[in-house]
Amino acid sequence: MDNTEAFSSTRWFVRRDLDGFFGLALDNLIQILVIVSLTQGVLQFPAHLVYGRILPSIALSLVVGNFYYGWLAYQQGKREQRDDITALPYGINTVSLFAYIFLVMLPVRLEALATGASSEQAAELAWQAGLVACLGSGLIELGGAWVANRLRQFTPRAALLSTLAGIALTFISIGFLLRTYAHPIVGLVPLGVILLTYFGQVKFLLPGTRITIPGGLLAVLLGIALAWTTGLASWDSTQFTTATAPIGFYLPQLWLGDLWQERVAILSYFSVILPMGLFNLVGSLQNLESAEAAGDHYPAAPCLAVNGIGTIVAALFGSCFPTTIYIGHPGWKEMGARVGYSLLNGVVMGLICLTGTVGLLTFFVPIDSGMAIVLWIGIVIVSQSFTATPPHHAAAVVVGLLPGIAGWGALIAKNALRVAGLGTPEQPFTPELVPGFELSDIYITGAFALEQGVIFSAMILAAMTVHIIEREFGKAALWSLVAAVLAWVGLLHSYRWTVGDTAIELGWGVGISWSVGYALLALLLFYAQWQKLKIGN
Repeated sequence: MDNTEAFSSTRWFVRRDLDGFFGLALDNLIQILVIVSLTQGVLQFPAHLVYGRILPSIALSLVVGNFYYGWLAYQQGKREQRDDITALPYGINTVSLFAYIFLVMLPVRLEALATGASSEQAAELAWQAGLVACLGSGLIELGGAWVANRLRQFTPRAALLSTLAGIALTFISIGFLLRTYAHPIVGLVPLGVILLTYFGQVKFLLPGTRITIPGGLLAVLLGIALAWTTGLASWDSTQFTTATAPIGFYLPQLWLGDLWQERVAILSYFSVILPMGLFNLVGSLQNLESAEAAGDHYPAAPCLAVNGIGTIVAALFGSCFPTTIYIGHPGWKEMGARVGYSLLNGVVMGLICLTGTVGLLTFFVPIDSGMAIVLWIGIVIVSQSFTATPPHHAAAVVVGLLPGIAGWGALIAKNALRVAGLGTPEQPFTPELVPGFELSDIYITGAFALEQGVIFSAMILAAMTVHIIEREFGKAALWSLVAAVLAWVGLLHSYRWTVGDTAIELGWGVGISWSVGYALLALLLFYAQWQKLKIGN
């Protein structure tokens, strides 16, 4: 076949791209709704910060990524003389979204409020810290694009996946599961649709036709109907006016000054930024492998580099949320989507973000109607941490889950104290609270320690467990020494009391007790390696 024939065989758009678009756009829309909900609800960001800075930058990053991967699929199809190649799905990274809100921006906000800053000043500082975290993640992804394979070989898969699973289980799944059961009439039916569609392979058809309704779309529509029918969502002219107020057109702007002003955040939250960048990098590499298994081969270095560039663009223009190659390429390929679904997603999501109509969507589409999809994402991440690792590494996966659970428990405990009226300048958090917890057999200081550098803790403990299972005790000892170094400088476990929180404490020797503990553990592991070599078992 000559180049002309190859060109004609690869089309920019096919009918089934509409199916793929609904699935990908719905996924992106849910992420955007979650961002709007959490930034305004949890972080108390004012509307001008969300609609005037964050969303326009999200639009730009989505356009960059979706257009590139669509173009790449088209070019790849021409080269391979194929008409069935599917573009890589791309969008906002769900895990980073929650990690940066709860592990970076929320602590910055709470610390600022505790030092007397106003709510708007605290929001500005939290946003700036989020920009730095996002930029750091993008730089790691970009820089690691050419060494991703070596990174993956160095760290056991169970260590990487269980770390993500710990966050997914707690900060994603449990939170939305609680919300589902707080509003069961609205929440359970959409959850059932998602489980039937993605786990039960059930297809929902339009009555009297053979047209399949995408499961995610059906779940959201049913959730909307139930929310408005039961009164969970109701008409409020004031809220409607507020929702329509941001409608306009917002051009992305560079925010280099704000990035520079909060640059210290890249050190303060290095224990979150570095692992998230690495996980985004390795996760994207795994998604490329998944696409190849489905029949579409893409070059790793440029794909991962553009993945990082998309995140850097997001940070430079005002978004705190990294973008990534999505999981699920084989599903979109089986659905029949090709190139156009990626391009269409970039256009539609970009317009929604640039025009401020997300507020109107959040008014008519309550978060409860779409949270089943996010809950499902969390379930998939946790289940894959077991199914995608060797069965005999299951114990290591469980070990990797525990720090995330402990970190989430620490967050819940501190939120409960704040609800009780503590965490204010008049009644600050102090070490005197600890004995009360310990009387209930809750060693809360352990939870506070695991909360700091939770992603490192999970990765290191799971990696050590994998090597112990494989009787590679020397390698396990090296991981323990890494933990000792990180703890010594405060990137792991060390914390300080603030008025309304416990925050990471960096410094030379600040985590001496944990560092000594890891060093002693390393000695034990080296002894086990020596004994193994000595007696040959």
